[in-house]
Amino acid sequence: MKKIMVVDDNPDHLHSIKQTLEKMGDDYKVTCVSSGTRCIRSLENNEIPDLILLDIMMPEMSGWEILKILQENSLWKDIPVVFLTARTDDIAKSAGKFLAADYIEKPFDIEDLKERIDKALKDSSQKKRL
Repeated sequence: MKKIMVVDDNPDHLHSIKQTLEKMGDDYKVTCVSSGTRCIRSLENNEIPDLILLDIMMPEMSGWEILKILQENSLWKDIPVVFLTARTDDIAKSAGKFLAADYIEKPFDIEDLKERIDKALKDSSQKKRL
């Protein structure tokens, strides 16, 4: 079972993503946090997921800032991050695809989300073997 952390300030998004992914099968255990601060706190408490779905536009700390913190920490830098965001501008898309495992725009198709999560997890496990 793969552990996925969803970081989004919208409780409706958190609830629907968790419910939908967990209903798609027994592949995922989904944990939801509503801010970057809570994400970092969970990681510091050794609640390390296999993948993070990360919103970009959040109060307090943006997804970009969270990604930078992850990349600077040797224990967290290899966690694949998939941006899941309403930002659709070309600069965000280009940066997101370059810096993270993937970049998915809201609204999204849940089957597409699952396929892209599976691909990011597979790519991550292949990198670890090298």
